[in-house]
Amino acid sequence: MFSIPELWSGLLVPLLKLSVFISMGVFVGNLIEALNWTRFMAMFATPLVRAGRLRDISGASFSMAFFSGITANTMLAEAYEQKRINRKELVLSNLFNSLPTYFLHLPTTFFIMAPLIKAAAIPYLFLTISSAVLRTIVVVFIGRFILPARQDFCVQCELPPSETLNWSAILKKVKTRFIKRFKKIMVFTLPIYTLFYIFQNIGFFTWLEQAMSQHAAFLSFLPPQAISIVALQLAAEFSAGLAAAGSLLDSGALGVKEVVLALISGNILSSPMRAVRHQLPYYAGIFNPSLAMRLIVYNQSLRAGSLIVVGIMYYFWG
Repeated sequence: MFSIPELWSGLLVPLLKLSVFISMGVFVGNLIEALNWTRFMAMFATPLVRAGRLRDISGASFSMAFFSGITANTMLAEAYEQKRINRKELVLSNLFNSLPTYFLHLPTTFFIMAPLIKAAAIPYLFLTISSAVLRTIVVVFIGRFILPARQDFCVQCELPPSETLNWSAILKKVKTRFIKRFKKIMVFTLPIYTLFYIFQNIGFFTWLEQAMSQHAAFLSFLPPQAISIVALQLAAEFSAGLAAAGSLLDSGALGVKEVVLALISGNILSSPMRAVRHQLPYYAGIFNPSLAMRLIVYNQSLRAGSLIVVGIMYYFWG
């Protein structure tokens, strides 16, 4: 069914290139993540904290969230237990951390995404960054109106002492993360990319188009090939959706806009399940279970709303 030259040029060469670029990207991304620039980020946090009338501990947590979400939430939980912040401030501070939490894994995400979906990576990242910024603006705006004005700010005073840069420890951390993440990514990427290459060449998506005309009307703005990207994000991991998107983009079955909209849609629909799988276990260990669930619901609702807003704008004006 497939000749050796076709398989070599259409499947094996692209997979080899992907493997090389992903391995380089994961390493560089992990290296950037491991370099802790917390105090530099505190300078960035201070004007936002002041504008949102949040406390200095909220700014310290925001700065720490660029490097450790668990540490950032632990700081908030301790401040709440010590009654240094009230329930409103805790909720807003946790939502405020949405932006740095997004940037926490952005370097690795970008270097994985770029070789897979190429030209679609930039608009997708621009939209997700825009949604994270929009969430921050909303939180600052709400805090400005429901929290009392504050005079004294010392975000850096709430941060732990700075540590000497230890390259040996950094490289050890990078190595551990690299092995774990690279294996996980390639487990999804290689078989899914291959599978979608086969699907595209045997006419599977023609059949799917006929089936989708009768179902999934709420995703009718997407072509049938794009539905499979959404389905994979729901059923597996984000990297699985990227692998499918990359295969369809390389074959010309989908354009950049269709891929971006499919990834955004899959991101929105898969968020609740990812939150239960990944967020709830460690949130429940930091906050009490009912508060943990409430924070997750608030986070996911704001996240979905911001993605829907930027997705609609891109659909009409992108």
